[in-house]
Amino acid sequence: MVPLPAWPAVGSLAGGVGALALAWAIRRHRGRPGVDWFLGVFAAQATWCLSYGVALLVDDPTLRVVLEATTWLGIVWTGIAFLGFALEYTGRSDVVRSRPFAAVVGFGLLSTVVLATNPFHGAFWTGLRFDPVFGVSAVSYAFGPWAYLVVAVESVLVASAVFLLVDTLLSYGPLYRRESTAVALSSLPPGFALVAWTLGAGPVSQLQFAPLMFVPHVLLDAYAFNRAEMFDRNPTTSRTAERTAIDDLADPVVALALDHRVVRLNPAAETVLGVDAETARERPFSAFLDVPVTVDEDAEITVDAGGRRRTYAVSTSRLADPNGTHVGYTVVLSDVTERERRRQQLEVLNRVLRHNLRNDAGLVHGYGELLVDRLDDPELVRMADAIERRSGALTALGEKAGTVESLLADADPVAIDAADVVEGAVADARERDPDAAVDLTIDVGEEGGGEAAGTGGTGEAEGAEGGNVAGGPTARLRPDALRAVVVNTVENALEHHDGAGTEREDGGAWVRVTLRREGVERDEGPAGGDRLVLVVEDDGPGIPDHEVSAVESGQETALEHGSGLGLWVVEWAAGALGADVAYADRDPRGTRVAVEMPIESDL
Repeated sequence: MVPLPAWPAVGSLAGGVGALALAWAIRRHRGRPGVDWFLGVFAAQATWCLSYGVALLVDDPTLRVVLEATTWLGIVWTGIAFLGFALEYTGRSDVVRSRPFAAVVGFGLLSTVVLATNPFHGAFWTGLRFDPVFGVSAVSYAFGPWAYLVVAVESVLVASAVFLLVDTLLSYGPLYRRESTAVALSSLPPGFALVAWTLGAGPVSQLQFAPLMFVPHVLLDAYAFNRAEMFDRNPTTSRTAERTAIDDLADPVVALALDHRVVRLNPAAETVLGVDAETARERPFSAFLDVPVTVDEDAEITVDAGGRRRTYAVSTSRLADPNGTHVGYTVVLSDVTERERRRQQLEVLNRVLRHNLRNDAGLVHGYGELLVDRLDDPELVRMADAIERRSGALTALGEKAGTVESLLADADPVAIDAADVVEGAVADARERDPDAAVDLTIDVGEEGGGEAAGTGGTGEAEGAEGGNVAGGPTARLRPDALRAVVVNTVENALEHHDGAGTEREDGGAWVRVTLRREGVERDEGPAGGDRLVLVVEDDGPGIPDHEVSAVESGQETALEHGSGLGLWVVEWAAGALGADVAYADRDPRGTRVAVEMPIESDL
């Protein structure tokens, strides 16, 4: 009869060799989160498996006791090292340095001492005797209370580590799915086998199958290392990013439970609320700030923070878990103190300057008119006329300042007849400068009511105002911003015309305004749809390149041409419209300004 091979010993030794092979394979990753602890796991597993595999081949009682103790040493430290790995790998290295984990390590050290002194007290086992089975030197003995305690504690530690890995799987989705799943599953076979052996379950109670179960354990870990690149990407990155994103933010952030009780604060929120995170936790948010927790509705509050009054914009959003379940709220307080202070300063300066400018310029303009009527000296009349004209320019500058103030204010777009707004702005320009020629062409399709073209001004097509193109709303835009674009582009062209134009026989001022509606293909923009294109052309001397460059780059410049403020008004108005502005030279002379405004395609 052919004797059966000592397969339990071979399986145990294979598990130990596999653990050492994996430890050798991941040694190059040392220094990365969890690697050193995982090397400890493999060292403990190798101690466990190799000691037990050799013990099954030993008949000497003294050596057998030593090997049994070494096997238990591997059992004691496997769970501790595995929990240390799970904590570091999932981004919880702070827990590894905490007192509770120090207590776990202390339990391991104490168990090692108890194991070494077992012959004197029998806390691990008593009555060890050989009980051969399957051709190996298995032993039987009575478990002591410390053996049961070790197995119970190690089971809890391994279960905790598996929970952390599964939590990572649920929290970060597919990013770490293969790694976490493989390592979590790998601990189950030897864990169940150890508990079954301790409880005496199974037909062969004297044989410990846990070392054999490290063979599938090693295979799963090898998959995690080689196929899933476990240590090339790990959850520590994501978890650290989450903490950094909250804790390092200058803005206060408060996480609330569904009942509006505080769950977490970042350091900035501690300063604003005047309380540390531990004290604030589980207390109602209303105990610190009288702010309604309302999603998608912003509010502003003023609080004393650090001895200074600060203004914060409060924004609340829903907090959901990876499955989309509503689990709480996130409240973000954005410090807008300086913004509000600047807004108030600009508002006061704007109003004071406009009021004084309007009053003083009006007074100067009135005296200039009187002087022009009463003076006989041609030179003095010329000077008085210059005073009158410059005072009018100052009044216009004050009006531009008012336009800027309205453009910078928050306002929602409304459904408007864009053609009507453009036509009205052109009509005002014609009225202000009846000697100029201002052509108007509108083509916004059926929704705009049709087309219109006309030229206004003395000596031209008198009274051709472009027709009535009203026909219901054609776009959802800010009417003040659209009007500001038309007024300032046309006004700039007329004011700085040099009388050497090419479109009129007398070389006088000429401007052409075109408004048309265009469709946009989806590959031309993020959402496709329609747009309104406003084009203003003139045949004047052109705008200096340095003024256009300054506006396009967002930098201030000396208003040498006198058009600078008007260009800024156009830029800010375009921003309020969500539009793009492009300046180009016109052939043979002049400037072409194109403003493209995205609009809703269903209007």
